[in-house]
Amino acid sequence: MGAAFWIKRYLLAAVPLFAILALVDYFKGARTADEFTSAAIWAVVAAAIYTISTFMRYRKEGPAALGKQPPAPK
Repeated sequence: MGAAFWIKRYLLAAVPLFAILALVDYFKGARTADEFTSAAIWAVVAAAIYTISTFMRYRKEGPAALGKQPPAPK
């Protein structure tokens, strides 16, 4: 798994999470940039924790950690 895979996985976690947090802040009445900046920071941190923990599990257990089947022995 190359760097592009992990960057894509990070973005697939961070972008939807930011959208959800920003919408929640918006519906709670947040109208300043500080609230949306807070949502962005939380999304970046949470996505980083998710991606790093998945990467560490992948290094320890291999492709099976990501739900992928290892190749069949020949």
